[in-house]
Amino acid sequence: MAKILVVYDSKTGNTEKMASAIARGARQVRGVKVCVKKVEKATLEDLQASDGIILGSPTYYGGMSGKLKEFIDKSVRIHGKLEGKVGAAFTSSGGTASGAETTMLSILQVMLVHGMIVQGRSDDKHYGAATVGTPHEKDIEICKALGKKVANLVTRLER
Repeated sequence: MAKILVVYDSKTGNTEKMASAIARGARQVRGVKVCVKKVEKATLEDLQASDGIILGSPTYYGGMSGKLKEFIDKSVRIHGKLEGKVGAAFTSSGGTASGAETTMLSILQVMLVHGMIVQGRSDDKHYGAATVGTPHEKDIEICKALGKKVANLVTRLER
């Protein structure tokens, strides 16, 4: 069974809502087990045990939160052990043009350094899922689509 891990940081609850929606989307794919964890509860072992890793953070000054960055910085201890896993990113921000894309790119950059396969979108929302403020129904659907897309890729690669 394929394993997807969704790790997030959330101060206001907006990123947490996105994480839940992403997990719901991933669970739509048969043969996938999804685990959702706040960054404080996630471990390097969780990363290694997963086939797909989706990381989310609020946007802080155009980048990820300190908590998520600290977790990612610890991943240097397992460098090379995430190669070939599927990755994706998501963020919530306080406004338009406030750094959502740069936040996702900072997360995706780390995934690429780890040798991961990054799941993007050719039609829209190229770098992942982003929302301004509280996620609305359209945002929730984008999050579900991201989770499902990652889960589908993970299951294809498992064959």
